[in-house]
Amino acid sequence: MSTTAEEQAVLQGPGKPQEPGRASAAPEPGRPSESEVRRSELAGFLRSRRERIAPEQVGLPRGARRRTPGLRREEVAQLAAVGVTWYTWLEQARDITVSVQVLDALARTLMLDTSERSHLFSLAGAVDPAPGTPCPSITPAIRLLLEQLEPFPACVQNGRYDILAYNRTYGRLFCDLDALPPEDRNCMLLCFTNPDWRASIVLLDETARLMAAKFRAAMAGHLAEPAWKMLLKRLQRESPDFRQAWERHEVMGPRSKRKQFRNADVGLITVDHSDLWLGPVNGPRMVTYAPADDESRARLEELLALAVAPA
Repeated sequence: MSTTAEEQAVLQGPGKPQEPGRASAAPEPGRPSESEVRRSELAGFLRSRRERIAPEQVGLPRGARRRTPGLRREEVAQLAAVGVTWYTWLEQARDITVSVQVLDALARTLMLDTSERSHLFSLAGAVDPAPGTPCPSITPAIRLLLEQLEPFPACVQNGRYDILAYNRTYGRLFCDLDALPPEDRNCMLLCFTNPDWRASIVLLDETARLMAAKFRAAMAGHLAEPAWKMLLKRLQRESPDFRQAWERHEVMGPRSKRKQFRNADVGLITVDHSDLWLGPVNGPRMVTYAPADDESRARLEELLALAVAPA
């Protein structure tokens, strides 16, 4: 198997830079360093998560000769699209560098919940770039405004199309957003990979092409940022439609327009879309959908009633 970029980084340690003219503090003889303890904890955590997943959970056959509880190392490496040798070194607590993209892939492969994912990134000494963490733009006043706009659907998105907050009508407009993990609440991902979201868009092909063009234009100022690169790789990996649209190299800036959605519960809704910027353009924005006619307003009121009804 060919050597990956991660395997070539084995000599690059995660230690802090040494101050000029000052010797780094050495651990006491016989005691492991902080980085060694962290790597050992990471290795043990990965092994424990790997061993709890049955092959059938990820679509793999169990086979008659399987002795390893859960998944094998090579199966995790294959599912996460990383080198087997590199992943083996990681579980052996070797001193290697781990990118946030690989940590994200491992978190998905090992089916980590929110707390486990946070623990994984903490052990690796990395910052999780995925959505779902608190955003300073979402103040109590913004949340109140989203609520006051009901039954008009409204949400707050960042430039990467992560959905940071939303009101109850928006949460039921395309799919059940509350049922999705925070890291999957991204309009790009949903438009290209979520069946319910895609089924709700009347002009899906045109919308998907425009979304890809807007994302390319927005990404121009964030080409080196891990969160943007991680989202792009996931879209390319999971959606042939996105790969085709991305190869067109089309770009488009933000704009408002009339849109139509076919909600699974209340039917066709026609709305006028507007972006209300909460900061510089391409930063956080409030996305609002005002009904274009009385019938659409009535259906939005019906959708809100469904959203607030007791389960």
